Amino acid sequence: MSAIRVQGRLLTQTDLDNIRELRREHPQWSRRQLSDHLVQQWQWRNEAGRLKDMAVRTLLLKLQARGLIDLPAPLKGNGNRQRRAQPPTLTQPELLIAQPEPIAGPLSALQPLVLELVADAPQRRRVTALLRHHHYQGFSGAVGENVQYLARDAQGRELAVMVFAAAAWKVAARDEFIGWSVAQRRQGLQRITNQQRFLILPWVRVEHLASHLLALSVRRLSRDWQARYGHPVWLAETFVQEDRFKGTAYKAAGWIRVGQTTGRTRQDHHHSLHTPIKSVWVKPLHPRFAQSLTTL
Repeated sequence: MSAIRVQGRLLTQTDLDNIRELRREHPQWSRRQLSDHLVQQWQWRNEAGRLKDMAVRTLLLKLQARGLIDLPAPLKGNGNRQRRAQPPTLTQPELLIAQPEPIAGPLSALQPLVLELVADAPQRRRVTALLRHHHYQGFSGAVGENVQYLARDAQGRELAVMVFAAAAWKVAARDEFIGWSVAQRRQGLQRITNQQRFLILPWVRVEHLASHLLALSVRRLSRDWQARYGHPVWLAETFVQEDRFKGTAYKAAGWIRVGQTTGRTRQDHHHSLHTPIKSVWVKPLHPRFAQSLTTL
C-alpha cells in the first residue's frame, strides 16, 4: 500500500502494521491508552512543542472509518466526544444556566469590554454549557487546536462567547479568494481558523455589540494562537446560515463575503444529502495573508 495522509500526517504501511501489532499485543488497552502510546512513540508535536494527543485520537477514528484498523470498543458512548455531549450535571456551579436580568442600552455603557481567553477546564465547561443551552446548533466541545473567548462588560457580566477552531478542509469560495493550489492548501490549512460558534447571550440587547466583539477578537486572535500552539493564523473564516442571518455584524466588522457553500457535506458522496446554504465570510489577519499562505 502506498503512503496515505490522514489528519495531516503521512502514514506508511509500516505505521499501520505497527498500530495493528499494538492492538494484538495489548488487547486490554483503551482507545485513550493506544493514542497516548502512539503520540509518545511518534513524538508528534505542534509548533509550541505540545504533543498532539487529540490529533492522534482523531487519526485513529478516521483509520477505523476507512476499515484500516480495528479500535477497542469505546468505554462510554461512541468514543467520539459522546461523554461531553451528555447534558451537563447541575451540581457544577460553572454549568448552572440562570436567566439574568436583561442587559440593554448603548454600547458605551458597557465599556470597557473584556475578552477573556478561555484557559482552564471550568471556563471551557462554562462556554460549552452556554452554547449548548443557547446556540441553535448546540455545542459538544472543540476538537484539535482552538481558541475560545468569553466576553464580559465592565461589571463582569457575561455577554457573549466565541469559539475559533480548525478550518474547513475545502471551501471553493475561500480557496479561490486565497488563490492557492491543493498542495498549498494541504500545507497551509492550519494557518486558517474557522469561527465555529459566536453567541450573543439571549438576554443581551446592545446595538453594535456583535461587530465590536468581532473586531476585538481578530485583533488578538493570531497572537493568542501563536502563544498557545507555536504558530500564527493568517485568515479567519466563518459560515453564516442564510435562512437565519444576514451577516450584518461581520460586514460591519470588516469581514468579506466571498461566496456561499454548495449545501452538501464532505460525506455526501452521492449528492443526496442537503444542508442549509451558508454564506462564506473571511477576515484577513495579516496584510500579506495570501502570500504567507501560498509560500509555506
